[in-house]
Amino acid sequence: MSGFVQIVTTVETAADARRIATALLEQRLAACVQIVGPITSHYWWQGKMEQASEYQCLIKSRQDLFAAVEAAIVAIHPYQTPEILALPVVAGGSGYLAWLHAELRPETP
Repeated sequence: MSGFVQIVTTVETAADARRIATALLEQRLAACVQIVGPITSHYWWQGKMEQASEYQCLIKSRQDLFAAVEAAIVAIHPYQTPEILALPVVAGGSGYLAWLHAELRPETP
């Protein structure tokens, strides 16, 4: 088992975060989505430094599902340019990774 990723996105409200989590879980694109927040984000947007209160979604998935996860997030995400980053899982507990594998859509060859 390999190719697991943690995908990160942020949204303005807890309700938006729950909508994303539910959509990804229902489609078996994620085995787990942790919602953290509120957090404070500091960033550049359209030439100005901004600050916003946001909720962060930590999405447990697989690399081969990234395009489908991205499309599902973009379809319901309220931001013009949402943060969607995939970070590779380089190691994990064998039991957790087995559970993750079992809860996601089957891999397509």
